[in-house]
Amino acid sequence: MSVADTMRAKLTAALAPVALEIEDESARHKGHGGWREGGETHFRVIVVSAAFAGKSRVDRQRMVYAILKDELADRVHALGLVTRAPNEAAG
Repeated sequence: MSVADTMRAKLTAALAPVALEIEDESARHKGHGGWREGGETHFRVIVVSAAFAGKSRVDRQRMVYAILKDELADRVHALGLVTRAPNEAAG
């Protein structure tokens, strides 16, 4: 299973998102810090979930970091996040 697949499974189980996009941006960072042969080191994640309603941007990011702590400790070097509640995504 790829890192993206693992992240997708964990985020889906924990946040029941109404929308989830995960993009491997590793190729754009070739030669930069944290990059490894084979990619799966730099990701952009967009998550829309009711679990984010009423929470600050920082709290939302902390939630995602906690869910993906194993991936961040091992393979993933950088994680760009966009976290929204469903009413924010609609606007």
